[in-house]
Amino acid sequence: MPTLSVVVPATDRPATLPRAVAAIERAGADEVVVVDGRDDGEHAHRLPVCAARNLGARRAAGDVVVFVDADVEIHADALRRIGERFRARPELTAVFGSYDDSPSAGGTVAAFRNLLHHHVHHQAGGPAETFWSGLGAVRRDAFLAVGGFDGDRFPHPSVEDVDLGARLVAAGARIELDPAIQGTHLKAWTLRTMVATDFARRGVPWVALLLRSGQLRAGRASTALNLGWRHRLSALACTLAVSALAARRPRVAAGAVGVLVGLNRDFYALLARRRGAREAVVGVGLHAVHHLTAVASVPAGVVVHLRDRRRSQRERAAEGAR
Repeated sequence: MPTLSVVVPATDRPATLPRAVAAIERAGADEVVVVDGRDDGEHAHRLPVCAARNLGARRAAGDVVVFVDADVEIHADALRRIGERFRARPELTAVFGSYDDSPSAGGTVAAFRNLLHHHVHHQAGGPAETFWSGLGAVRRDAFLAVGGFDGDRFPHPSVEDVDLGARLVAAGARIELDPAIQGTHLKAWTLRTMVATDFARRGVPWVALLLRSGQLRAGRASTALNLGWRHRLSALACTLAVSALAARRPRVAAGAVGVLVGLNRDFYALLARRRGAREAVVGVGLHAVHHLTAVASVPAGVVVHLRDRRRSQRERAAEGAR
């Protein structure tokens, strides 16, 4: 069995950290590396999340680095499942899991957001072209070989794990999503933080990442996780519904909402089972907001990509002039 070192980035010292670490210890980690800033200098509490994870991975002694966010309480069998995956599959480079369907933070928005993540990951088990650092494991040598998380490009929590997964795959890695590897998310989402995160921290940089890799220009964008055909059709239905309402065509809008519900009936059934019928209905509206935010991210992501490309071109020209 490969040895597992669990790395927890916690330089902001979240209140959930003790629960997260206690769960890791109960699960039987070979080593726990908490990067909380206490021994990293005067300003270590400001260490960005990518730098914290990279520092933890360099300190780790295990064959496999398991990244666990400081607001995730892993299940008792999570590390055993990870170890068994790597033992049974010597060619496997990385594996990641999912939030469970019992988010502990209260509130309608928090439950919706966490259950959406759970549902998306449980619909996409198997080979993956991405990575998730909330509860994800990677062979330490492969992680270090690709340079770890890109802290220069992602100074704030964003799509740094998606970027890492893409670089691993480009280097020949095999990554899998195993939904049976689970943890409880302790984060209390609000509508404001959900929209801000979906737009600025996820949607916009993800579009820019796809453009930078050439996937959108080549018409071969990944269909994994939030980029699957159901997600795209749902976004189209939400856009049509808003356009129809603006044009005072309520029947068309109602039809578009019906398409959204039909495409995602399994997710809304999960909401109803876990949170009740009222929150399932509210969840349809929240899901529409989620998709419309993703739509708005596309033009913004194109602008960011063009800005970054021009900046890169100027830097290369400056280098050539020296």
